[in-house]
Amino acid sequence: MSRSSLSRSELLQMIGIVGRKHSTSVVLFHSAVAEKLGLNVTDYKCIDIILQRGSMTAGQLAEITGLTTGSITAVLDRLEKSGFIKRVADPKDRRKVLLEPNPERFAGSEAVFEGFIEGLDQLLSRYNDDELATILDFMSASIDLYDEQTVKLRRKKP
Repeated sequence: MSRSSLSRSELLQMIGIVGRKHSTSVVLFHSAVAEKLGLNVTDYKCIDIILQRGSMTAGQLAEITGLTTGSITAVLDRLEKSGFIKRVADPKDRRKVLLEPNPERFAGSEAVFEGFIEGLDQLLSRYNDDELATILDFMSASIDLYDEQTVKLRRKKP
């Protein structure tokens, strides 16, 4: 069945189905990456947040992840013990402790992603620049949607 022969409602239904499968594949892939790095998936995603957003406090990381401060402390203790992060005094406010990634610990970890990056490069080569711009727009907008809905879900009373 070609994509062009599907109606809009069929396309939207298929996007929903494929979106769920995509989400599951992403979670399973990152679980495997975490395992290769010797981490559980929660610890791996916490270090990923710090890598993406830069130095932050434990409270900020707890707020972003929705984990309790006790859970975040346990995550950070494991990440520090395994050398992925350092706790350093905030130069602007010595009462605060910042979490910083330890770049030396990540040396060589790119190898975990080599096959994926090669495959992604191959996949993206199928699309022209306009299509890539559309994919980028969709991905960026969906991140905003996920972030917005995450906040709403956390604020809702059970």
